[in-house]
Amino acid sequence: MSVDLSQFIPSFLEESFEGLELMESSLLNLEQGDDETINSIFRAAHSIKGGAGTFGFNHVTEFTHLVETLLDEMRDGRRNIDPDDVELLLESVDCMRLLIEAIRDESECNSEKIAENSRLLRQTLASSGSVISEVVTINVDELATENNNDMTTWQIKFIPEHHLVQTGNDPLLLFNALADLGEITVVANAKELPALNDIDAEELYLSWCLTLRSNASEDDIKEVFEWVEDECELILIKEENVKLSKISVDVSSAEGVSDESTLSELCVSSSKIATNTPEPSQKNNVDKPAGKSKNDLGSIRVGVDKVDSLINLVGELVITQSMLSELGNDFDLSKVERLNAGLEQLLQNTKELQESVMRIRMLPISFAFNRFPRLVHDLSKKTGKEIELILKGEQTELDKTVMEQIGDPLVHLVRNAVDHGIESAQVRLANGKPEKGTIILDAYHQGGSIVIEISDDGGGIDRQAVFNKALEKGLVDESTTLTDSQVFDLIFEPGFSTAKELSDISGRGVGMDVVKQNIQSLGGRIQVESEQGKGSTFRVNLPLTLAILDGQLVRVGREVYIIPLITIVESLQPQKTLINRVSGDMLLYRLREDNVPVIPIYQLFNIPCEFEHIERCLLVVVEADGQKIGLMVDDLLAQQQVVIKSLNDNYQQVEGVSGATILGDGSVAMILDVPGIITMALSKAQSNQQNQSHVTPSISAGVIS
Repeated sequence: MSVDLSQFIPSFLEESFEGLELMESSLLNLEQGDDETINSIFRAAHSIKGGAGTFGFNHVTEFTHLVETLLDEMRDGRRNIDPDDVELLLESVDCMRLLIEAIRDESECNSEKIAENSRLLRQTLASSGSVISEVVTINVDELATENNNDMTTWQIKFIPEHHLVQTGNDPLLLFNALADLGEITVVANAKELPALNDIDAEELYLSWCLTLRSNASEDDIKEVFEWVEDECELILIKEENVKLSKISVDVSSAEGVSDESTLSELCVSSSKIATNTPEPSQKNNVDKPAGKSKNDLGSIRVGVDKVDSLINLVGELVITQSMLSELGNDFDLSKVERLNAGLEQLLQNTKELQESVMRIRMLPISFAFNRFPRLVHDLSKKTGKEIELILKGEQTELDKTVMEQIGDPLVHLVRNAVDHGIESAQVRLANGKPEKGTIILDAYHQGGSIVIEISDDGGGIDRQAVFNKALEKGLVDESTTLTDSQVFDLIFEPGFSTAKELSDISGRGVGMDVVKQNIQSLGGRIQVESEQGKGSTFRVNLPLTLAILDGQLVRVGREVYIIPLITIVESLQPQKTLINRVSGDMLLYRLREDNVPVIPIYQLFNIPCEFEHIERCLLVVVEADGQKIGLMVDDLLAQQQVVIKSLNDNYQQVEGVSGATILGDGSVAMILDVPGIITMALSKAQSNQQNQSHVTPSISAGVIS
């Protein structure tokens, strides 16, 4: 029987990344004497090393062994928790991540960085007089030495449970740890090894008798086995001044293994049975997982409560379906009331099932937030600033796809807050602020969307400097009147920056256009609030999921369109006295303090409509990119959740349309791309005005002059 262990590699990778996150966050909070934290870091490293050994990823095992040795000295009290050592361990976590990512992606990693970090680890361990052992297969002949009467001899009987290797533990790694303590002889007992046809590759049938000559105490020896103490029987016998002699291996009941087999050969053989690793001649393929797709779609860990909810809902759905089927037999008008009740129940069950299925994809945003403590820690050291990061709303749930794509924009915003938001300690003290700056990362639900806020108590954005820079770049003219929000939106223009010096960390405004584009591609928007001298807040609004949209159905002529609810500000009946027409044949509607451009959808898509005059239509005011426009529609229909279908996958991309959906009556409705419509309409107005007067209008943030 042969089991392909490559099918378990994705689980190993996922658990390893979780372990690395735990190590990183714990190291950032590590304090002197914090035994519980250092033990949790050690356990995470040990699990990664054990798992890597199981799958034959020796490069990971060997590197992690060095990390584990340094951690072991810290938890034993042989080494103080020094800030320099913590920094080295953080860098080592980075290297471990590189190694595991290389396995996942089937690619090469930065070997120079790994080698340099290994050198620093060895140098650090050597400074404390540690003897660094290599993680290699044990060869008894190499370990046996002349008897030293000053040492104690320990007889150790190790009988593991059969499922030991399934938990990522490898007896050979335990024996390596024992070899660190002294001279070791290992004898394998194969009496429980079944016939070859009956062997389960996931089970461990061997037990071992070991002889250890060492100055180590009983506690030192037990410590080696502490990670498997609940999964084995361990017997220790102390013998004084017993001379070692070579012991033969008992393999009398093992089929396929000769009496002449050496101990080292049997150890290697047992390792192959347990781990299914390749022969040494296949060394080039050892660290490359077989059958692993580069385009791994990933996985989601789902709580049992969510699965139970799904099972219950499916059960309710089956009951409702049975009831409706029964009504279908000999149906007559007297059963109409029961039929309507059954259909209502079916509608409710379907809605609950849809919501329950969508919750499976929802993960706490802490998965995205976990990277930022390390990021702020590193940037604080680099900039020489003392910064405290406060995380809030970490249990707020977000769709996995949205979370994966919002990571990079959030990183850029946090880097900007550190580099250009928070002032230097001298400036803060001079302005009466605490020396330590504060960055707050918060997430919360608001309606059908999620809001992520990145706030800092730094110097804020200089409104006048931004406006002057916009004048210089020709984005506005001196006669343009802008609100604070509209001014701050200018920092998202390509290449816009007011920074006097651009660092290699970031520049507020440099690359911010990409941040905005990435957020818009998710159907979200970003807003900026800032008060000079007090700080700034970047507020990101995102849909909870990319698969389902809360939309407002509107009618234009005989066509039905869907406007995303997240973009709608208000809907109203236009008043004739508030309507103005400007050059370029564009209508403006005076909405309180704003002049809102009006876009007739029937003109945009060249379709027949019921009402061509604005005073007879309805106006749906939407906002995107900090700009408000009014969409002229004939009628407002219902609000409902719709399943988004990609036009790219099923037809082709259409300007002004972000997708499509199928309505309850089977008809297809287009989902409007509000930012795209704004771009289309303003470009059209600009073109019309140029044709009429050869003068380019100044358009900024919904204000036209």
